[in-house]
Amino acid sequence: MDFLTIIIIAIGLSMDSFAVSIANGLNLTDLNLKKSIIIASSLAIFQGGMPLLGWLCGIGVEEYIREIDHWTAFVLLSIIGSKMLYEAITDNEEEEKIKTLKISSLIAQSIATSIDAFAVGISFAFLNSSISLPVIMITLVTFLFSMIGLKIGKSVGSKLGKSVEFFGGLVLIAIGIKILIEHLYFQ
Repeated sequence: MDFLTIIIIAIGLSMDSFAVSIANGLNLTDLNLKKSIIIASSLAIFQGGMPLLGWLCGIGVEEYIREIDHWTAFVLLSIIGSKMLYEAITDNEEEEKIKTLKISSLIAQSIATSIDAFAVGISFAFLNSSISLPVIMITLVTFLFSMIGLKIGKSVGSKLGKSVEFFGGLVLIAIGIKILIEHLYFQ
């Protein structure tokens, strides 16, 4: 998989964490640099670790579904992207302002925002792609976007989070379509 595609996937996957970070920035009254780094690190570590876990699970079954790998990647990315689109257009009740983010809540956010990355890792295995560069890039991009999201949420106070999640969903669906087209027409 080429570097640009990996970056686009990393950006697409980081949109959930970015949206959560904006919400955290809006809601947390005691947010400072140290807490921002902790929050962004947790989101990034889970986001980067899940594709690795998915890849490890996927390589065990790769030989059995090699003929449909491109369809599998397309379906997984489309489902994940559609889920993100749905969540972006669905109204959720506004969360109350909270003073601090509990560790249990941070871990729950980190897991929830990275489940889609697990499926992406499986698709990397099905495509016989290396996982090291994607894991590094997904982790770094997620950390960066989370830090930016926290800053935006703290300073701007807008409802940008939903539109960003919507864009992330579109990106993942587009990547799924790209993989499908490449395998159907260029191999």
